Amino acid sequence: MKMSNFWGHFCTITSHKIRVMKNCFRVGLFRQGLLHDLSKYSPQEFFAGVKYYQGNRSPNAAEREEKGYSEAWLHHKGRNKHHDEYWIDFSSDPSKGLVGHKMPLKYVIEMVMDRIAACKTYKGKNYTNGAAWDYYMLTKPYTVIHPETDQLLETILLMLKEEGEEKAFAYMRALLKKGTY
Repeated sequence: MKMSNFWGHFCTITSHKIRVMKNCFRVGLFRQGLLHDLSKYSPQEFFAGVKYYQGNRSPNAAEREEKGYSEAWLHHKGRNKHHDEYWIDFSSDPSKGLVGHKMPLKYVIEMVMDRIAACKTYKGKNYTNGAAWDYYMLTKPYTVIHPETDQLLETILLMLKEEGEEKAFAYMRALLKKGTY
């Protein structure tokens, strides 16, 4: 294990976690902010992150390229409700197979904060308010997500892109106050 990878990965995930925490606090999601991504420090995720650390993208992508799948990602998405993949399950209608189920509002908003923080972490000075929207549009063709969750995510990410953080965060605070979407 390279010590530079150890510290690089530790600093990357900690910086990401702090960014998410600050943004969650800005909209009133204190519990989500404090507990966000704690599983990244578990041995199953952390040591894979160190092994596949590159600094400019998720180590899960490198693990996936080498093995064909990412054990760290499978562990992570199964323990973190702010990932839309956590909410994939069989439909009550057997003819539909696996479907995305509607996410609770607080997790959708934490997901937005996660996407913003990931883009800021990996894009650095090249970050723009449109980065999270652009990434979502790139992955959307193969994303399994509930239509209402997808609509809310798109609404917020497009608002962020076109009108900036203040407007998007105010919208999320108002949604949380209302308690539903």
